[in-house]
Amino acid sequence: MLAQTEDLSKSKAQLEELIRDLNKESRDLFEKTFDFVKEQFGTIFRKIFGGGKADLILQAAEGADQMEMGLEIMARPPGKELTSISLLSGGERSLTAIALVMALFKANPSPFCLLDEADAALDEKNVERYAGVVKEYSTETQFIVITHNKRTMAVCDALYGVTMEQQGVSKKVSVNLSGDQSLEMLKGKGGLPAAPAPATA
Repeated sequence: MLAQTEDLSKSKAQLEELIRDLNKESRDLFEKTFDFVKEQFGTIFRKIFGGGKADLILQAAEGADQMEMGLEIMARPPGKELTSISLLSGGERSLTAIALVMALFKANPSPFCLLDEADAALDEKNVERYAGVVKEYSTETQFIVITHNKRTMAVCDALYGVTMEQQGVSKKVSVNLSGDQSLEMLKGKGGLPAAPAPATA
């Protein structure tokens, strides 16, 4: 009985040590990843907005575990005060969110990314910024973009959509786009699908 008790105590101590090691490794990895994403977020935000500042702040309650903290997204577009993302305009929120998504992809690249009408709240100038970011990062990740916007479609390599040539009759279409001709093709007759077009970049 004594030997069994000693074995159990030894096993318990080993498990507790393993848990401590895993917790330390998790926290170290979290801190490293958080710092990297935070830095990339600020860099990409400035690139998209042409200046300004963005930051990620951990919201820590007293005695809270680091792994259970909340996250506050702060942003200051050029000419504005630093504020929470919730107080920005719709277009500014969209671009800030895109900057954060791209920062996360920098930390942990993925084979593809789906963006569902992320440009819906953007004006023409900001659509160009958004499209430029998608095009830039498409060398690392394949983007599947659902959009109504011609300028977003223009930076894609291919379009897939649904059009209605006859009343009540839907038809699937696909268009390969290349270089400077893409926007002109979209402006031409029959070049735009009637429904949101999933586009790949």
